[in-house]
Amino acid sequence: MLRVVLADDAVFFREMVALVLREAGMDIVAEAGDVPTLTKAVAELEPDVIVVDVRMPPGYGTEGLRAAVQLRAQRPQLRTLVLSAHLETRHLATLLEDGRARGVGYLLKERVDGLDKFVEAVHQVAAGKYLVDAQVVSAMLKARRSRISHLTQREKEVLRLVAEGHSNMAIAELLNLKPRGVESHIRNIFVKLDLPPTEDHDRRVLAVLKYLQGQGPDD
Repeated sequence: MLRVVLADDAVFFREMVALVLREAGMDIVAEAGDVPTLTKAVAELEPDVIVVDVRMPPGYGTEGLRAAVQLRAQRPQLRTLVLSAHLETRHLATLLEDGRARGVGYLLKERVDGLDKFVEAVHQVAAGKYLVDAQVVSAMLKARRSRISHLTQREKEVLRLVAEGHSNMAIAELLNLKPRGVESHIRNIFVKLDLPPTEDHDRRVLAVLKYLQGQGPDD
């Protein structure tokens, strides 16, 4: 049973999310309406997953997202799903850096396609998956100057689809390529982004991070 801490200042929304997750068999060990309560709950209860809003009291700026960054820095294995109506990129790259992108997600409330999809997203993050809404990806690209111009146009298209969470097979179908062609493009991307030899999943995540952060191998 997954142990979850929910952090959202909107009581009604938070309780509805708690109800949905409880019915899905998860244990909601704490609910927090502000950052101090969230921080205390994580320290005392050591949950598997936190689901946190971006904007929380007292300033309703990026307190929730900043708290998620700090908690992950302290507990790299803490699975973290940011669920918000607000698209905020200033601290997201920090949340994803240094190889800690396993078990991280950022979903926009209005784009969650049903309760089952949301429950599935929590399970995926808990399992160490990486989920970022496509609109968040686009916003990060606009916010940061891209330095990956050395990739071919096709490689950029493949990398964009990797960043959106598509599998190799799905990318092949979307771009009308053979699966081996997609694999070849991804190998070239790894080489051009100077990614160290490691597990394919890890290198895919690192490629996504470079894509999101706009960092080329010469930086």
